[in-house]
Amino acid sequence: MSIPLPERLDQLDRINAVMPGTLPGLLGIRIDLLERGRAVGSMEVRPDLLAPNGYLHAASVVALADTIAGFGCRAALPDGANGFTTIELKSNHLGTAREGRLQCEATLAHGGRSTQVWDATVVDAGGRTLALFRCTQMVLYPRAAAAAVQASPTTETREASAG
Repeated sequence: MSIPLPERLDQLDRINAVMPGTLPGLLGIRIDLLERGRAVGSMEVRPDLLAPNGYLHAASVVALADTIAGFGCRAALPDGANGFTTIELKSNHLGTAREGRLQCEATLAHGGRSTQVWDATVVDAGGRTLALFRCTQMVLYPRAAAAAVQASPTTETREASAG
């Protein structure tokens, strides 16, 4: 399912309107700021987001960071691209929370034609860092455009030398 972004990125109410019925919607994730190369979002810690030990479940934090980075990626897609998919992610959990609002800021570390790399930091309401996150997104193109991206000079050179 493709989630279209509104024509103007400052229309956060339209962006957040696509959340219900999706995992980010179930977790209560909101996009608070979206611009090319940067996205900020938040999520309220609730009892159903905690692990059995009473602390915030790591998967809740990863879902927040991946969602915010994903919306950032969507806003920074190169011309001709029509989507993306996460191909790698890593998180370092430095703290936890039992209550309050978490905030995540994601920034574009690399914006290429075929991949994007996003770094995100999740903090609690007091600004204490809870997690550092990095993900790599594969940029998707319509089939005809994908063939053109794959036929880069490097690929053509390798094929010519192999023949």
